[in-house]
Amino acid sequence: MSFELLPLEDADISIFKHDMQEAFQRGAAEWEDDPEEEILPESHIDKSLNTKGMVAYKAVVNGELSGGAIIVINGNHGHLDFLYVKSGIQSKGIGQKIWNAIETGHPEVTLWETCTPYFDTRNLHFYINRLGFAAVEFYNPKHKDPSAPDGDDGSDFFFRFEKRI
Repeated sequence: MSFELLPLEDADISIFKHDMQEAFQRGAAEWEDDPEEEILPESHIDKSLNTKGMVAYKAVVNGELSGGAIIVINGNHGHLDFLYVKSGIQSKGIGQKIWNAIETGHPEVTLWETCTPYFDTRNLHFYINRLGFAAVEFYNPKHKDPSAPDGDDGSDFFFRFEKRI
């Protein structure tokens, strides 16, 4: 398998967003019979893509756009906003290759942070067992996420993870 993690280009943005939204929606469908709400609104992706310090990557496997990530770098602190692997090709090590390339490409970052929904055991396994993150906080109605996106009351159930390098 040939793998490259490349900067996201303007020409790739629409398919990148579509593939990311589809991957997130299908992931949620594993836990709900028919999730009615849009799991990842385009506005959340746009907010991330317009954040100061943002770096967006596309993963190209065997010449095909197969996933990607959006990170935000602020000095030695990095936040993984989104990481996805295109639906239908998960569990082939692509997500781990994406993350390894990000860490290698940003040696200045000594603390990485990300969040994931409590119910997504696949993500929990990925971040903890594959990438070495540790769960450090649990957001819920009694402990709301202070950085919840606009329009979100911050009462969703999410784990916050950290990885110190």
